[in-house]
Amino acid sequence: MAIRMARVLQSSKQLLKSLSHSSNNVDIPKGHLAVYVGERMQKRRFVVPVTYLSHPSFQKLLRKAEEEFGFDHPMGGLTIPCTEQIFIDLASRLSTSS
Repeated sequence: MAIRMARVLQSSKQLLKSLSHSSNNVDIPKGHLAVYVGERMQKRRFVVPVTYLSHPSFQKLLRKAEEEFGFDHPMGGLTIPCTEQIFIDLASRLSTSS
């Protein structure tokens, strides 16, 4: 489990590094990353703090994303396969616990 977490965090750091070199990240503040949330073709973009990456609930979503998509994201951000409402609820809980 710890090895898999390390791999997820390493992949997340690589994604963050690639985002920092892209030209479309003008509206992403330092210390944040873009994630795309939604099911099927309708996805909504969210900008979240990188501190979320270390939270167990967010890591669960990252594992789900890895299983479904891998870490190659043509949209330029991490795609998380859950409903917007589930993600908003999680982000709300994470922002109040910080």
